[in-house]
Amino acid sequence: MPAPAVAPLAQLLARRRGWLALAAVSATALSIGYASLETQQRKWIFQAARAPQSTSAELEQAARAGGMESIWIEHVSSTTGGPIRLHALWAGNDDPRAPLLLYLHGARRDVARSSFRVEQLRELGFSVLAVDYRGFGNSTDELPSEAGVVEDAQAAWRWLAENRPGRARYVFGHSLGGAIAVQLAAGLAESAPAEAPQGVIVEGTFTSIGDMFATFKWGWLPVSMLITERFDSLAAVPRIKSPLLIVHGSDDALVPSRFGQALYEQATVAKRFVLIEGGTHSTTTWRGAEQYRAALREFFGLGKAG
Repeated sequence: MPAPAVAPLAQLLARRRGWLALAAVSATALSIGYASLETQQRKWIFQAARAPQSTSAELEQAARAGGMESIWIEHVSSTTGGPIRLHALWAGNDDPRAPLLLYLHGARRDVARSSFRVEQLRELGFSVLAVDYRGFGNSTDELPSEAGVVEDAQAAWRWLAENRPGRARYVFGHSLGGAIAVQLAAGLAESAPAEAPQGVIVEGTFTSIGDMFATFKWGWLPVSMLITERFDSLAAVPRIKSPLLIVHGSDDALVPSRFGQALYEQATVAKRFVLIEGGTHSTTTWRGAEQYRAALREFFGLGKAG
């Protein structure tokens, strides 16, 4: 009588193999879909602005026309294993004792289109290095990622130490650049405390990509688990050990000022929150120039009274 049991057993095994095959196909499809989603997220978040590619001589000529220098920074990416070449602008201050500032721009921008803000920061008393991450401007043409742009910021930070030694170093990030600045400062506080910034300044930045998505039309959708480029500044900011200045415009319609306030409340170091009345996402630096001067003087001890 055991013979009739063979057929059901064979059917069961066949059915199981079918389910395993279906699971394998589904997993492959999900993997492909997830990889595609990750790529698309990186495109959406960074909106990397490639500039018309220019020769080094052309870039140097354009930089000098704005009273700056064209700089190249090279490093090998640990996330991709490939060489990275970053283009940057150096805006030296007339005062040889001026503190150094690494400028990290936001999405859609590059250093050429950020030069007006770089000049404003130079007028506030800094010598400024503004860097284009991979995928931006004339830097290596590679789709940026959260890990990759933080690596690029680290490379620019090392360039300042190696090429302008013995001077105080600060980091400034605007919008998405503020999230990169938070990650840079938090990482340095843990891995290389002696290399941590003398101060961190972020303007018009957010708490996380998930929180930013929630402000959009489709923000009610439950997509949090699908976000790969998280830029979770709210989680990272308590790890910063450098004095932290957070600046936000009251009329910032892109990144609401409540995000700046939330970062301020979460920070555990010496900190200051400056709200610029009437400041928008793109006008806060110049609208708040005097408040910036006061904050730099009172909080960091930079600049002179009056």
